[in-house]
Amino acid sequence: MKRMLISSGSSFESEIGYSRAVVQGDWVFVSGTTGFDYATMAIAQDIETQTAQCLQNIAAALQSAGSSMSDVVRVTYVLPDASEFPKCWPALRQCFGTVRPAAMMISAGLADPRMKIEIEVTALKQAR
Repeated sequence: MKRMLISSGSSFESEIGYSRAVVQGDWVFVSGTTGFDYATMAIAQDIETQTAQCLQNIAAALQSAGSSMSDVVRVTYVLPDASEFPKCWPALRQCFGTVRPAAMMISAGLADPRMKIEIEVTALKQAR
């Protein structure tokens, strides 16, 4: 079973030494992903826009892995300010409302004070 590494082009990946996602068999493990637009390394100031960008970044990694958001079985949300989590719910519900993966939210500091949310997912590729 060959291991495939996926990069988003984020400078963080090479600076820190990790992959945006790792594919092992039918499993896809997507690293904690923030709201940076990796093409420009810019980040919005509000959590709603950052959440939408996180989900776009994750969807792109999953697509590169031959998977999709509908394959997500586990999701972890990390927010420095837990009181902001409800602001994320509309975007999360739009993305995962029918998928309904197992999920948890943790309140913890993130690597950059501009980051308001980080999302990590695990997906199991389904037969298409």
